[in-house]
Amino acid sequence: MAPNDRPRERLWQRGLTSIGDEELLAILLGTGVRAHPALAIAAELVRASGGVVAVSRASPRELAQVIGVGAERAARVAAAFELGRRAVEAEQRRELLGAPEDVFRIVGPRLAGLQQEVFLVIGVDIRNGLLDVVEVARGTVHGVEVHPREVFRPLVRMAAAGAVLVHNHPSGDPTPSPEDVALTRRLRSVGELLGIPIVDHVVVGDRGFRSVAEWMGTEG
Repeated sequence: MAPNDRPRERLWQRGLTSIGDEELLAILLGTGVRAHPALAIAAELVRASGGVVAVSRASPRELAQVIGVGAERAARVAAAFELGRRAVEAEQRRELLGAPEDVFRIVGPRLAGLQQEVFLVIGVDIRNGLLDVVEVARGTVHGVEVHPREVFRPLVRMAAAGAVLVHNHPSGDPTPSPEDVALTRRLRSVGELLGIPIVDHVVVGDRGFRSVAEWMGTEG
């Protein structure tokens, strides 16, 4: 096996965490010409720049000055670091769902004025940062049928650490019904088994909302 192929083989076998900085760069650079193999170019790129952090901050023009890199490879490396920066920024900008008011602010406009019940699930990360909002069921003016598999399938896909349930009452009254409370308990049980706890269930009305978690706490 050629030296340039070894980082790729380890990537498939063990994942990214098993690959060193220079080997990761070599994968980005691609197979080098005989005189300048990718791994050697990557090592020189790190050395000439003053470390991986410096490589990440360098412009494509600066990267292209290293022998064997060139404009095309420089653009590829710079694009990879820029994509990483954007991913980190998106993570840091996630909306935090610290209270039912936050949930209502985010999804209330989406449910306003609907004449049928719509059931949404919101995936959150370990810090209650919003991952995604997914519609899992749509019913009639009288109710909506919700299956646990439809609720948890998108949560598993987004690797959610927890979830917030949301649905609307077309009547305008956000007071949780006995069926809402029963469904919340059922989905909480499933969430405990799957390791994706249900943080809350928010019912949205015309001009307000109610937290089922808080409502259940007042049941007598």
